[in-house]
Amino acid sequence: KKIKMKALILVGGYGTRLRPLTFSKPKPLVEVCNKPQLVHQIEALIAAGVDEVVLAIGYQSQVMDAFKAEYEKVLGVKITCSYETEPMGTAGPLALAKSILQTSENFFVLNSDVICEFPLTDLLNFHKNHQKEGTIMVTKVEDPSKYGVVIYAENGEINSFVEKPKTFISDKINSGIYCFNRKILDRITLKPTSIEKEIFPKMANDKNLYAMELPGFWMDVGQPHDFIRGSELFMQFLSKKNSPLLATSTTHPNVTLTGNVMIHPTAKVENGCFLGPNVVIGPNAHVESGACLKNVTVFEGSRVKQSAWVSNSIVGWNSTVGKWCRIEGLTVLGEDVQIKDELFVNGAKVLPHKSVSESVYEREKIIM
Repeated sequence: KKIKMKALILVGGYGTRLRPLTFSKPKPLVEVCNKPQLVHQIEALIAAGVDEVVLAIGYQSQVMDAFKAEYEKVLGVKITCSYETEPMGTAGPLALAKSILQTSENFFVLNSDVICEFPLTDLLNFHKNHQKEGTIMVTKVEDPSKYGVVIYAENGEINSFVEKPKTFISDKINSGIYCFNRKILDRITLKPTSIEKEIFPKMANDKNLYAMELPGFWMDVGQPHDFIRGSELFMQFLSKKNSPLLATSTTHPNVTLTGNVMIHPTAKVENGCFLGPNVVIGPNAHVESGACLKNVTVFEGSRVKQSAWVSNSIVGWNSTVGKWCRIEGLTVLGEDVQIKDELFVNGAKVLPHKSVSESVYEREKIIM
């Protein structure tokens, strides 16, 4: 009989870096390529043999309870919400969920901001093979000086961690995807603790922690720029698999498509639109004729009116971009935002339920 595994997802706090979107829903429920970020992760966990997922939640949220009720049925997996009364860091939540996690010999832990190909079965096999307490998936980055890097031997055994190195010593960083033996739970007490700073160095010291390189793409989608980039990388991955989720000239013959574009089946895209590269159109969204979109996610129920031009931006749920508007420069519209016709909006963050009736020229402006 196949042993069923447990997993814990570090859902965390308020998602301040992704505001104004996170004023409307918790960050892990924001849709990346038309699917809540958490669902991408839970589906990957199920595929790797997980039968119970613990969501470690940093704040009380009826929304998360509603998610659990809906998706337990949809995905056919047990979802348990573990609420913290105080912020417990990245290790404390493991102690809080100890009674569940210790029922399987090995378990996965994921940071909820991470999107990738999730090769969790490969991770589990590598982890079982070396028979030590933990495995960190590491990913290669262009500029390691912004991160903490992982130093490890050819067989994967981790020697040390170096925070923001000034000179080049490694370009591999912690990707926020782990597999642990339940023995790790003996190291963690029920108090706010950082797994990266307090637990991992001790494990490495005991030669009990290994690294496995993550193949393919990786992105932390916790802020607008990286959210747009993460969507782009995910669609590149889908394109390599010839996924039917991507729009083609056959599915949308009267729309000019460039690069990867995803259009939800319930969305309406009028003839004569220019979409792409890297555009996601959500459920029941409406893009009118002549509109031009590139590097954009348009969330559910939103409308981009005739001949509007939207680039490098995010259009929140049930919002409207007026005719002949130009929206660019990493503008993020919260839920139910109305941009009147013929306006220029450059790099603004517009809070939910606001109406914008004059152009915004200076970047980083918050419309509240």
